[in-house]
Amino acid sequence: MTRILGVIAAAMLVAACGGGSGSQSEQIKIVGSSTVYPFSRAVAEQFQRANSGTSVIVESTGTGAGIKLFCSGVGSELPDIVNASRQMKKSEHEACQKAGARNVIEVPIGIDGLTLISARGAPEFNLTTKDIYEALAANPYGQPNRAQTWKDVNPALPALRIRVLGPPPTSGTRDSLSELILEKGCNENPEMKALKDSDSDRHKDICTKIREDGLFVEAGENDNLLVQKVAADPGALGVLGYSFLDENADRVKPVRIGGVNPTAETISNLTYPGARKLYIYVKGEHMRAKPKIRDFIAAYASAWGKGGALERIGLVPLDAADASAATRQATELAPLDPAMLK
Repeated sequence: MTRILGVIAAAMLVAACGGGSGSQSEQIKIVGSSTVYPFSRAVAEQFQRANSGTSVIVESTGTGAGIKLFCSGVGSELPDIVNASRQMKKSEHEACQKAGARNVIEVPIGIDGLTLISARGAPEFNLTTKDIYEALAANPYGQPNRAQTWKDVNPALPALRIRVLGPPPTSGTRDSLSELILEKGCNENPEMKALKDSDSDRHKDICTKIREDGLFVEAGENDNLLVQKVAADPGALGVLGYSFLDENADRVKPVRIGGVNPTAETISNLTYPGARKLYIYVKGEHMRAKPKIRDFIAAYASAWGKGGALERIGLVPLDAADASAATRQATELAPLDPAMLK
């Protein structure tokens, strides 16, 4: 029955868009990551200038919320593409399949750095993943978090009150904070590392659950607003993507993690602990009804390389091998292999 409903929805989508002829006006709908949003928006603006019969709507909803919308099924009212600041989860792909969106296509677009920032005039910080974990975890190593200042976490750090503005749970940046920073810091403890094998659910709760006593503040999906708040509060740190740091270098500065500053070079060669790939996911069922989706992906590929339009606004290009594979995928648009997902 689900398969039949999916076919009917796809047929209705084709009819709504003029039978797939491409002769009528098309609308491409994109939702998802606030980190990827400025890159998709830049491509959309350029694409619309070159394709007067096509409108591209890009909404910043957060990765998790965007994927949930994307995986709700097929049909003209649903997104064609989702921006993601992390890879799609296996459970999300399964939800797509159940809802009739069986042809999910993954396209890596570049690399970003999960960045900690502070105001230009704030004290210098050099944090480790362990420091960040012990400051932000709700129950570090299974005990309630009583640390109030950075000095409580590490005597070498300043006696400044912990105040970190970061993304909500629906954000891919929040997932990356958990995976790239908190879990790594937690696993420096041998008992926690062993717990991952013996009780993965408890390990996840201890290592990635963030404190809710006001020292970590969910700042929403608007990263520009987060920059403004951190710039106006010299005691606060913020968590967001590298492109927003690069774009606002006159107001905020990076916090070193493990002695490494986030730069295009350290993110590209993955020496910066917060480096992560960025993606867009395309709904294959919609491409027959909307042929311009394929052209939009080609426009994206032409903008993401070294010296391209997206590098100029903060996207870090993939290395040569990954870039070649991504460009090939942008042409072939091969369906995602769920065996590659976690």
